[in-house]
Amino acid sequence: MIRIGNASGFYGDRSTAWREMLDGGELDFLTGDYLAELTMLILGRDRLRDPSLGYAKTFLRQLEGTLGTALERGVRIVTNAGGVNPAGLATAIGALADRLGLTVRIGYVEGDALLRPDALTANAYLGAFGIAACLEAGADVVVTGRVTDASLVVGPGIARFGWRHDDLDALAGATVAGHLIECGTQVTGGNFSFFTELPDGGRRPGFPVAELHPDGSSVITKHPGTGGAVTVETVTAQLLYEIGGPDYLGPDVVTRLDTVALRQDGPDRVRVSGARGTPPPDTLKVGVNNLGGFRNSMTFVLCGLDVPAKAALVREQIEAAIGPEGLEFRLARTDRVDADDTETASALLHVHVKDGDRTRAGRAFSGAAVELALASYPGCTLTTLPGDATPYGVFTSDTVPQGAVAHVAVLPSGVRVPIPPPPLTCEQGSPAEQKSPAGGPSYHPTRRGALGELVGARSGDKGGDANLGVWARTDAAYAWLRGWLTVERLGELLPETVGLTVERHELPNLRAVNFVVRGLLGQGVAASTRFDPQAKALGELLRARIVDLPAELTSGGTKAPAGTGGRP
Repeated sequence: MIRIGNASGFYGDRSTAWREMLDGGELDFLTGDYLAELTMLILGRDRLRDPSLGYAKTFLRQLEGTLGTALERGVRIVTNAGGVNPAGLATAIGALADRLGLTVRIGYVEGDALLRPDALTANAYLGAFGIAACLEAGADVVVTGRVTDASLVVGPGIARFGWRHDDLDALAGATVAGHLIECGTQVTGGNFSFFTELPDGGRRPGFPVAELHPDGSSVITKHPGTGGAVTVETVTAQLLYEIGGPDYLGPDVVTRLDTVALRQDGPDRVRVSGARGTPPPDTLKVGVNNLGGFRNSMTFVLCGLDVPAKAALVREQIEAAIGPEGLEFRLARTDRVDADDTETASALLHVHVKDGDRTRAGRAFSGAAVELALASYPGCTLTTLPGDATPYGVFTSDTVPQGAVAHVAVLPSGVRVPIPPPPLTCEQGSPAEQKSPAGGPSYHPTRRGALGELVGARSGDKGGDANLGVWARTDAAYAWLRGWLTVERLGELLPETVGLTVERHELPNLRAVNFVVRGLLGQGVAASTRFDPQAKALGELLRARIVDLPAELTSGGTKAPAGTGGRP
């Protein structure tokens, strides 16, 4: 068994986590995940300004105070903080070690960057065998660019246990473990629907540890004395995060998520087993970022009566000032009738502009908004001062043949080792359309209540798409949920999904239903003007909807006991 910790789930995560993880308990490897679609855009712009940059600078600062400790304790570090310049980060780490008087063996993985003249960044999602080659060559620190997030855990498993490409079940199990800890505290109680049931109320969840076994099974846990909790439900929530159907595609293996079993294995310990793998696709996903133009926003406060008429007046005035092209108007009815203070009596009119002309999207737009202060609706006020436009990016995804990417491991010795594609791959088709369920058991009587009384949810973004995973807390609640929560019912509860392509997938082992809403986020997070641009709150919106709940499932004793997740 090897212990693999995680100290970062995104670029900007808790700065002290590396120290906390090294000091908190035994580890063999410590990983850090810094990359997302938006992060690649940020790092691409950094490198455009300075070719020596393009990596997560915060990682280098975190490493300054922890590299010596990691070397002393034999904890090996694996991170994708290399972003769009893994060689640059490897060089910077070497310079840092020299300054600290430390001897460190550094390996890095490259080949994910693809040459596309029309793109700011274009990066293939590489697998874990390049990481493993660096570790097998004795690297203390391995830096990558765009690999799949789970590869940071799969790579150490390959290096320690000697897995080959045809050890598909072991690779699948490690992929699940990697997916579970890649987002840091999201698996230990962070962003958890039932956070009020956690021992510390979710105030400061600890970062996770995966105890990975030779067969690919794992136990998800955390260091003793840290906050949050590890239960079947916290693990379920993360397992549902940013996935599609039961086939979880990766460059080394396709993991069958519907085969995964979760079991409480003691306090703050969940055993993850049963994962089955099939050969990986013959292509790699490619994330492409382009600069889309410039954007700006201003928000008008509409207080009191005649809110729709006030919003219409602002729209007419702004369009007359700069023209209608690229303008979006979103009215948030946050006002309440007969409110006793200004804030609760007010609605918000968000006005967004996107344009290729920085001047029009900048002061021409925000200045036109401010000029209405004395010439528009009664009580006119705005939430911000006028500002300049900022550039925004557009994310798209593509695929390339696995053999078309020059995946290379650069060993601590400087030797460059080509990493061949998997010898056996399969052509992957479109996700299977799932028929609406025939229906679950009928319950009478019912009562009105929030859906979240019976279910948890977690949601997130994948480019322009949103994922929404919903799990039931008991077997009886799942029997009702799977028959009740159809695509059509989701449209009734979340009207913004109507007219979009919605995929529905059932995961009975997790008592869960997962939805993928295509195009909800438009051209991706950086371009989205949606109030919740990453769809992080979509699940909580669904849980807050008032519906007809089966009365017998909402009486006392139906919730899963805290700390068990309701599973034996």
